Amino acid sequence: MLHDGPAPELLTKRNLVTVSHAIERSALATAEDGPLVVIALFQRMPYFARERARYERIAAGAAVTVIGLVGDPPAELSPGAYGVALDESEELSREWSVVALTPRFGASLVARDRREVEAATTLEAGRLFSGRWGFRRDEALHEVIRLRAQLGDRLPPAALAAVDQVLRRVRDLPATPGESRAEAALRLMAGRVERAHRTAPGRADEPADAPQGLVDEPALRRWSGVDGVTSSGTLPVALIGVRVSEPAGTPERFGRRSVARETQAVIAALTAPLRPVDRAVRLAPDEYLLVLPALTEEEALATASRVHASVAGLARSYPFVVFAVHMAVTVTDRRPMPVAQVRHAVEWAAREGVPVATVAREAAATAAHR
Repeated sequence: MLHDGPAPELLTKRNLVTVSHAIERSALATAEDGPLVVIALFQRMPYFARERARYERIAAGAAVTVIGLVGDPPAELSPGAYGVALDESEELSREWSVVALTPRFGASLVARDRREVEAATTLEAGRLFSGRWGFRRDEALHEVIRLRAQLGDRLPPAALAAVDQVLRRVRDLPATPGESRAEAALRLMAGRVERAHRTAPGRADEPADAPQGLVDEPALRRWSGVDGVTSSGTLPVALIGVRVSEPAGTPERFGRRSVARETQAVIAALTAPLRPVDRAVRLAPDEYLLVLPALTEEEALATASRVHASVAGLARSYPFVVFAVHMAVTVTDRRPMPVAQVRHAVEWAAREGVPVATVAREAAATAAHR
């Protein structure tokens, strides 16, 4: 929970990485202002695993380092580092927090996962958070007190004693003058880094010869984070599998059709309802996958209905063509995403003549009629 103060900012994953690394670097700097306490909430293990070596070094110089994440706490930490397990249902499970505090220095980042995204080169990079950050000792003090209260019963006595020692020392000394000046400079640099990310050319999501609105499978893998650092349990993503084919027994219509033109029309109809943050990929000549982040099941089904109507409406432009459309819909926070299960459900829907099937979140091939 964010404490009272300035309104939280909208922060991207890129913002958080930049500020987190700045706070971690400050914790690693050689200084004679100890003792130092560092508390970091990582949400899920894959995010901590990437930074583990850095936190081993932080723990070597800090009085106490606390690391919290959902699931089992990280094992075999360095002396002075303590892992805390967070429950999936508690508010802290959606927090990305890094706090460093000494008697003379403090820095803090506290952000809450909105489970939303903006358009970005990858799905992970586009994740959005609400939060605040700063390099002011008294704000960091407030956050350490808050997190100590929420995590205290899960920390061993030695860790609590070390945290309390730092808190007593901080309360005995005034904050260092000039914090606002240093923070203003840091905010300028952080803003420039974010703008550079937004304007830098990245890997194109679409191959040069791809139809408008589609990505290829390698681009989808890069964007969805299959080959990078991502984690289950954070961002919900709707998957809509679509099969568009002519009904069995449809006669050939020589001289009355252009397959390439019809395919382009189908692709345009499929991608028309999509947002800039969504992706679509052609898996087979008659099979497509739509990937829509941060949608509820109700919203995903509404999108599927619009797609179905959009493809059905092609009969007005192509009166000699009747398309059979079968779809499967699921919303998942699993990584990697269950694409195979969705394709299996589409196959089942086409075989059984079901227009739209839903796939239960955790049941691979369970479908309910719609």
